[in-house]
Amino acid sequence: MSVADSLGLKLNFTSNHREMAAQTERGVPLSSVSPRFLHSNSTSHTWPFGAIAMLIDNAYDPDVSAKQFWIDKTVVKDQDCLTFMDNGYGLDLRTMHKMLSFGFSDKTTVKGVQPIGIYGNGFKSGSMRLGKDAIVFSKSKSTSCVGMLSQTYLEKIGAEQIIVPIVCFDQTKSDKLSVREEDKASLQDILRYSPFTTQEELLTQLDVISPPWSTGKTGTRIIIWNLRRTSTGALEFDFEKDRYDIQIPSEVYDEMTDTFPQPQLSSHIPKSTYSLRAYCSILYLKPQMQIIIRGQKVKSQLVAKSLAWTRKDHYKPNFLNKPVPITFGYNTESKDQYGVMMYHKNRLIKAYERVGCQLKANNQGVGVIGIIECNFLDPTHNKQSFLETDKYRKTMSSLAIKVEEYWKEMRYKWSRDNPNSTTAVEDTMKRPDQSWIQCDDCLQWRKLPDGIDCSKLPEKWVCHMNPDPQFRSCQVEQEPEDSDDERPSYRKTYKQQQRGNKKQQEKKRQKDEEERKRQNEQVVANLTRQNEALRRQLNQTTTHSPSAPTTPKTRCNTESQQQGGAARAECSALTSSIISQAACSSSSTSGLPVISHVSSVSGLLRAKRTQPVTPQQTPKRPRVSGSQKRTSLPIAAAAADDDDADDADNGEGDDDPVILETKKPDVDLSKVKTENVQSDANVGNDAAVDVTVESNDAGTGPAALDILHLHVQRLSCQLQDMQKRLQELSQIIVKKECSHQASQTEETNQTREGYKSLFDKAKKK
Repeated sequence: MSVADSLGLKLNFTSNHREMAAQTERGVPLSSVSPRFLHSNSTSHTWPFGAIAMLIDNAYDPDVSAKQFWIDKTVVKDQDCLTFMDNGYGLDLRTMHKMLSFGFSDKTTVKGVQPIGIYGNGFKSGSMRLGKDAIVFSKSKSTSCVGMLSQTYLEKIGAEQIIVPIVCFDQTKSDKLSVREEDKASLQDILRYSPFTTQEELLTQLDVISPPWSTGKTGTRIIIWNLRRTSTGALEFDFEKDRYDIQIPSEVYDEMTDTFPQPQLSSHIPKSTYSLRAYCSILYLKPQMQIIIRGQKVKSQLVAKSLAWTRKDHYKPNFLNKPVPITFGYNTESKDQYGVMMYHKNRLIKAYERVGCQLKANNQGVGVIGIIECNFLDPTHNKQSFLETDKYRKTMSSLAIKVEEYWKEMRYKWSRDNPNSTTAVEDTMKRPDQSWIQCDDCLQWRKLPDGIDCSKLPEKWVCHMNPDPQFRSCQVEQEPEDSDDERPSYRKTYKQQQRGNKKQQEKKRQKDEEERKRQNEQVVANLTRQNEALRRQLNQTTTHSPSAPTTPKTRCNTESQQQGGAARAECSALTSSIISQAACSSSSTSGLPVISHVSSVSGLLRAKRTQPVTPQQTPKRPRVSGSQKRTSLPIAAAAADDDDADDADNGEGDDDPVILETKKPDVDLSKVKTENVQSDANVGNDAAVDVTVESNDAGTGPAALDILHLHVQRLSCQLQDMQKRLQELSQIIVKKECSHQASQTEETNQTREGYKSLFDKAKKK
């Protein structure tokens, strides 16, 4: 650089600095922005397509209202450049300066179209993310302007704050463009630090905005050079793989995986993440502008109309007065690309955001697309996500529930209509429920009749090709594609089926409980009848028996008290055997004794022998239980004494058989008090075991009476247990019935409130 150039550069910078210093109010200095902020501001875009979308938004907004937007790659003086051009209203000096400044955004809604830009930062962050330098050419009805935003320029002049040279060309009488006197310094900087070194080259770029084949004479053209490169020195974009597309190479995509705005859980990556053409086709919910990438038109689509098996649902948060419509459907192109498409003011913010069941590795929600326009949420500065607020978290939770409900509804409907099919609903071939196409002349969308394949239509389609005569002219207004937004939410029949199944299960449960209760009552009744029959049999036996003597107690009773539990256990076994044999023995009507049992008592006597009685010792009197006292008669006592004497005298006769016999009693049975013998189950380990054997002339042995007593007691216990169980079951049934009635009452109240709200809405409408 020559000395004169350096001197002129310093003088230029000094004059600009003095102008900024003079722009003070009441002596208070104004804030300045460092040139380094251009780079730091651009780092908010971790995804390069998000930066390109910022430039597209500026052309789409109603203050520009462009009909076409061109994206291409060009080479200017051996430098690879990206070019962006629209045919909108163009910029004058004031709007050009605001676009190159920070935070200025005075966009308003025009004819119902809301502006996307709200922060006044899109062009600066987007252009500086793609490259270090950008130059803007714009033509409006009144003037033509050229402005430059360049990091290289600011670095070379050593600027301490951001400077943006802007040149305006006025139309002369000879149809030539002349530069204003006050803009000559800016023109000099643009020619020195941009790829265009002469004024004629600048005017040539202005002429590109309004080519002869274009009907428009206004528009804006942006050229970005010094494009960002990877660590290996290669360009960030791949222009060679597809000559009609701009793609992100796989190695660049891998580097962005950690910070990518939409991480995927599987290897099936949506094409819109690496193909600019695919991304632009879904960039707007209702496209009204054509996008041409490298000379070929992007086939835009009405995303909500490109789905199969669509259903309309609504999100009704408590912080909104009007419900937000949600469209659900299946992706007709690939089942591996699914999730929620979240738009804000017609602009895509989050694509294929998987929620709820779609995050699980169980194939739930596969292929399901949800579309919602979240104008009530605040997007981040890069417009690739929403601010993490309470409203956003509630919205995502509700979307997760609704996606799962839609998937269950479609699965239930498919299995109901195709009960024998083994193919999952997401694996079936699908076609969009509706077919819409955009006219290349008027850019209005037209609905085609069913059965027409849009892929077989010509590349350029206009309204006069429409089979529907009602919309065969560009003069006819577009058919409202959202005419079904007022429809109520779809009926979730699978929930009705679940409620029906639940009611059937509840009825079956009640029926089973009633049947169980009836069976228990029948068992109780049978036990009651058996108990009464046994009681009557016992009473009849007691009444008709002429005598009821008791046999002497066995030695088992006395010795069990002396020898402990082991003897008692053996005695108990022996007693049971005696009773069972006595019950089965036959009786005779003769007065002869009846042998009821023959058994060896060696095991019993071997446990502990009785000490012989000496004159110096007093024989111990055997302990007698209460039942023995009550049933002991003189004859029984005598028999017991005889048994003791025999055992004491014959010490060697442990293995001799013992014959138990019953003699015909001489006692009047009417004077004998008979009591029930306690059940073995209720006798403790330390209690004495009493064995009594009775006989009567009627042929029923005394052991049989004992068995009857035991049966009566056991049946009585069973009867009490069954009655207690029956009472508990009755209480449980009553509680469940009360709970069921309470839930039905609550559902009835909710239904009434729902009908009331619908009636109020209809009344207001």
